[in-house]
Amino acid sequence: MTVDMETIVSLCKRRGFIFQSSEIYGGLGSTWDYGPLGVELKNNVKRAWWQDMVYARDDMEGLDAAILMHPKVWEASGHVAGFTDPLVDCKVCKKRFRADHVDTPGCPECGGELTEARQFNLMFKTFLGPVEDDAALAYLRPETAQGIFVNFANVLESRRRKIPFGIAQIGKSFRNEITPGNFTYRTREFEQMEMEFFVEPSTADEWFDYWVNERHQWYLRHGIRAENLRLRQHGGDELAHYAKACYDVEYHFPIGWSELEGIAHRGDYDLKAHEQASGRKLNYFDDKARQRYVPYVVEPAAGADRATLAFLVDAYREEEIRERKRVVLRLHPALAPVKVAILPLLRNRPDVVETAKNLYADLRRFFPADYNDTGAIGKLYARQDEVGTPFCITIDVQTLEDQQVTIRDRDTTEQERIGLDQVRSYIQDKMVVA
Repeated sequence: MTVDMETIVSLCKRRGFIFQSSEIYGGLGSTWDYGPLGVELKNNVKRAWWQDMVYARDDMEGLDAAILMHPKVWEASGHVAGFTDPLVDCKVCKKRFRADHVDTPGCPECGGELTEARQFNLMFKTFLGPVEDDAALAYLRPETAQGIFVNFANVLESRRRKIPFGIAQIGKSFRNEITPGNFTYRTREFEQMEMEFFVEPSTADEWFDYWVNERHQWYLRHGIRAENLRLRQHGGDELAHYAKACYDVEYHFPIGWSELEGIAHRGDYDLKAHEQASGRKLNYFDDKARQRYVPYVVEPAAGADRATLAFLVDAYREEEIRERKRVVLRLHPALAPVKVAILPLLRNRPDVVETAKNLYADLRRFFPADYNDTGAIGKLYARQDEVGTPFCITIDVQTLEDQQVTIRDRDTTEQERIGLDQVRSYIQDKMVVA
């Protein structure tokens, strides 16, 4: 089925995934707050990325660079001079548009005359200290990558790394987008999951192909349907100034096919630019080959917000099960905000309730769990299906006799009896990503 963005926005508000920022004051355009379930989902996406990119590999290091950096970083990287969008204004209604998004001779809103295009830098400016002058000028970083490049030598030396190896980082970035929108797809404040992989120059093309395939497969392994995912190679006229080649992993969002992640072959542009601007050597000496070189870089750069949105959209289903309609989020158990719900069938039986609460207390030490005894079992199942809880457990009088519970699978709705002492391992096994 296809789902429109309004349906996803409604679900997110209703069930506590995502709220409009500053809503009680009328909201702030294109800024969003992740609610109780949304923060769990987004954290799970980031955790899954970190698990596969850092913990599961022996050629990777992690980093958390500061958001504020020396302004010369952005001069050297080309962001001060070139990180711009063409901007036009309507002389009649005063609305502002990106020139490359306007395909009419006049204003898309009112038909009025448009100004000549001018370049608009996307970086947010701020000031360090009490005086707001050029000497105190700083920027909110528009990407996390530069924090990795300027720390290349620090990580290389402190961790005694050999090429090839990568540095991974998850963190906030900021871009003063002219036309943000489409829910959390394009915002001015967002979170990136970026990795720079440093390689010997002659092996860069091979590593580039490896990471294009690896990042495409990552989304499939975590539950994205293959028909909603594709790879698109950038044409020569699309490439960024630093890129030798680039692929986008694209997802079929309700707004159409759009970028989910970019994998760029950056060559040695960044390290050489910072080496020249800072006067510090950012090269590598190969002991075996007895040669010194500036490494080439392959960069998979994903958006945590876009990935979270893609997993939400892809998981959404409206189904009919045994002549009953339901809304269900078929999230991979590893990503689901709540892993299991404990639902005692007899809330007036103290012994049943005690057994249920003891199980709930035990499980929540290992993963997010929910406890609910406030309605009919059908309605309780429906609530958990709608937020993507993969397993529901019911406790009844028979549980007191045989120490077994009934566990229900979200996707199949099938139920089976398992021992109380098997519940945790059962759920943990299901959370493993193949």
